[in-house]
Amino acid sequence: MDIPHVVRNTLKEIGLDNAKDGMDWETCGVLVSITEQSPDIAMGVNETEGHEQGAGDQGMVFGYATNETKEFMPLPIMLAHGLVRRLSECRKKGMLPYLRPDGKSQATVEYVDGKPKRVDAVVIAAQHVESVDRAKLRKDIMDQVIGKVIPSSMMDEKTRIFINETGRFVVGGTLADSV
Repeated sequence: MDIPHVVRNTLKEIGLDNAKDGMDWETCGVLVSITEQSPDIAMGVNETEGHEQGAGDQGMVFGYATNETKEFMPLPIMLAHGLVRRLSECRKKGMLPYLRPDGKSQATVEYVDGKPKRVDAVVIAAQHVESVDRAKLRKDIMDQVIGKVIPSSMMDEKTRIFINETGRFVVGGTLADSV
């Protein structure tokens, strides 16, 4: 596997294309320091004749399976995943061309008798170019992201929406989170 090629293509797809914003897929350094797994671990993990594939020794699992969604994942995490997936799609397809690659979301769901009843809150933080008007960004994200992901039947007049509540999210990605 050509790991540097995979890394560069992934960075390009994400939209990390400007060193001034923290990283450029074409010019960043890609160091590979991966070796084969220990044969002792591989014995218990690799599928062989008469031995099914096992789990590695560094796995961690959080969450639970549920029939709330077709993915058998809890509704709040699937809504949050859908929101960031839609943010990315809107940026990549040019629907919201002022968006940059960094973004975060959260969906809080109210449950009644163990069943999802309504979305109580939606939080989205979307990196953007400095020149975008905050009111436009909020309206566009409401219409093009939240309105396309959260079923209207799950929202009501008490649903709280938080979009870029700090007011600005220009510096993001590696430039904001790692030094």
